[in-house]
Amino acid sequence: MTTPTRSLSLSAPPSQSFRRLAWRRFLRHRLALFGAAVLVAMTVMALFAPWIAPMDPNRVDLMLAREGPSATHLLGSDVVGRDVLSRLIYGSRVSLSVGLFSVSIYMVLGTLLGCVAGFFGGRIDMAISRLIDAMLSFPALMLILVIVGLLGPSTFNIIIAIAVLSWPEVARIARGQTLAAREETYVLASEAAGARPRRIILEEILPNILSPIIVDATFGIARAILVEAGLSFLGMGVQPPTASWGNMLNDAQSLSILESMPWMWVPPGLMIFIATISINFVGDGLRDALDPKLS
Repeated sequence: MTTPTRSLSLSAPPSQSFRRLAWRRFLRHRLALFGAAVLVAMTVMALFAPWIAPMDPNRVDLMLAREGPSATHLLGSDVVGRDVLSRLIYGSRVSLSVGLFSVSIYMVLGTLLGCVAGFFGGRIDMAISRLIDAMLSFPALMLILVIVGLLGPSTFNIIIAIAVLSWPEVARIARGQTLAAREETYVLASEAAGARPRRIILEEILPNILSPIIVDATFGIARAILVEAGLSFLGMGVQPPTASWGNMLNDAQSLSILESMPWMWVPPGLMIFIATISINFVGDGLRDALDPKLS
């Protein structure tokens, strides 16, 4: 009587790679595909704004001030005769750049600090963790207002303020993921082989913990767009004559404009809503696609 032999291989090669499965899951998420298509269209609009915009967004024509939608101004003109459609197109450059650049900066900073804290532990982990707790204990929006007030309102200062105050959340996620990955076989094998900590973090741990960080990054872009719009609406963001969706709303604060000239505030408000909801759809799709618990 023969006894069945057990395979000595530690793991069988998967029939499909995780990336292929994640891509298929994402393609099945219709709202995520819709959001991605909208974001691609907005990105193209922002990149080719000089060729798409029908007019100079800063061109003032008092003779056409407060004009409603017409053949000359498809979305009307503002209080000084600037074309609303052109300013809306150029405003996408500011909003998308603030979201992308601020998130890129604080994702890199937060991920590296979280990985270092989770990998080394001890005093390094304690120091970084206490710094994360201290940063998270303050209301982020109030600190952003203070930083922008001290540095001065500009696109660059908004990006820096958002990046400086948003990294702790990412660091906490990266730290937790690194603590779990620290005990995995592939990390222990690399340590036993004498690999340096930097190589283990960058080549072994980081590629395996990126999924939740990427998902958080998508939602972070939406938050950054809303923060920029809020600051510009308050007059502490992008300053005129540079167009942004937030300061376009700032121009329409008076009751007479709200009641009789909806073309001045409906388009920028709608663009903010569409951009943020599309990014959230993509984030939901990525979260479902990259979840290893889903089959």
